[in-house]
Amino acid sequence: MHERFMKKAILAAEKGRGKTFTNPLVGAVIVKGNQVLAVGAHLAYGDAHAEKVAIDYLCNTPEKLLNSTIYVTLEPCDHHGKQPPCTEAIIAAGIRQVVVGQVDPNPIVSGQGIKKLRDHGIHVLVGVLEEEVRNLNRHYNYFFEKKRPFVALKQAISLDGKLALLNQRTRLTSEYVVQKVREERANYQAILVGSQTILTDNPKLTSAINDFPFYRVILDRRGRVFEHENLAVFQDETAPVLIFTEQSEQSEICRTLPKHVEVIYLPKVLISEVLTKLGERLIQSVYVEGGAKIHDAFLSSACWEELITYVAPKILGGDSVASMSSSRHVEKVTELNNVTIQALDNTIKIVGSRV
Repeated sequence: MHERFMKKAILAAEKGRGKTFTNPLVGAVIVKGNQVLAVGAHLAYGDAHAEKVAIDYLCNTPEKLLNSTIYVTLEPCDHHGKQPPCTEAIIAAGIRQVVVGQVDPNPIVSGQGIKKLRDHGIHVLVGVLEEEVRNLNRHYNYFFEKKRPFVALKQAISLDGKLALLNQRTRLTSEYVVQKVREERANYQAILVGSQTILTDNPKLTSAINDFPFYRVILDRRGRVFEHENLAVFQDETAPVLIFTEQSEQSEICRTLPKHVEVIYLPKVLISEVLTKLGERLIQSVYVEGGAKIHDAFLSSACWEELITYVAPKILGGDSVASMSSSRHVEKVTELNNVTIQALDNTIKIVGSRV
């Protein structure tokens, strides 16, 4: 019985997909006598939380809430943020039982909401459909449990493992697949590339959905992009740009960059340091589009969780750019787990995890 109503809460939570960052997806269902009375979801960052939405649905018949059960995918909060504590709304409503999918890993919430409810005599059951519930917020959970952003490496390659013709912008996949990639980007809070990708392809690095602060991140150790003020990422102001570089902080060029561009100086641009800086900005997930050397740097650092590969039915050969290539000496094979394979138009999408 609990599983049936939690599944309804999971479906409700999905309605906020791509719109709640940096908050998690949350769904809630209020039940009494095995009858669903109300359904709520957190639909956008800053808006009412799922529990409050469901409770407010019954504002004209509050007596129905007495001795009811609320199913919520994530532990109710017990702190004041953009919204008041959900625990207070649950207690005031006279709800008798709270069924929770998973404990919130965010330290400002974790365990405190459950304790508050139990201290007020409310029965709390935790862990119903926990695996399915955790899949709602993979990046959110990872960020707070591992203390760094979730990293996905994305590449589009030819059948012979190549990324592009040498120093030429090369599209390998169809427009349909390109659009799917733009939609995929919307599941992440940042997209990251190297300076060579910027100089060769001159992309805007935007997503199909942009209802939250989507960061565009460029790793440019030598500061090469600063010499090209007409680049699309400089002209397009729809999302912030972060450039990591080892170039001197005194550069006059850096002072004339657009306001949406921020330069972050590091003595050495290391993947671990970049992710630390992104984590300090509460960026929970990063979609790394390369190119070859950037992908290989992530591969060697072990600071990645997932590899997404689009394999196109084309062959480049010769001196074209190979996937994840660098001068790094390699002595072991990296095996992927939890592999899924999907056909998209004439392209094969392969996704696998590092562990």
